[in-house]
Amino acid sequence: MASAARGVARNLDRTSVLAERLETAGSLWAKFMGLMGRPSLAAGDGLWLPASNGIHMMFMRFPIDAVFVSKPGPDGVRVVKSVHRGLRAWTGLVPLVRGADGVLELPVGTIDATKTAVGDRVEVREGR
Repeated sequence: MASAARGVARNLDRTSVLAERLETAGSLWAKFMGLMGRPSLAAGDGLWLPASNGIHMMFMRFPIDAVFVSKPGPDGVRVVKSVHRGLRAWTGLVPLVRGADGVLELPVGTIDATKTAVGDRVEVREGR
């Protein structure tokens, strides 16, 4: 993935962890590459795409869940704008999500397991 530093993403409203090993794709190239070339995404892992409001699944080998969040509020907390379960490899596409300013790419089943829904408050802590 994009960086060796690990962060975490938590759903504050559901008191659940979306990703306990969160990597950040901060550059344009890292965002473009995303999870391409990887064989899978392990449970507990995730990729954070800051300042993004759309993703593609081209050249992906496996499906993912995606959670789109807003810009952070004064407290650093973001609001879930859109959730997309089981985006299929190669054919899944999420057009631009209005109001989104970041995307969490997660293993399939994470959205359901954490009961994450539009309107939930999410804390994203990037690894340093």
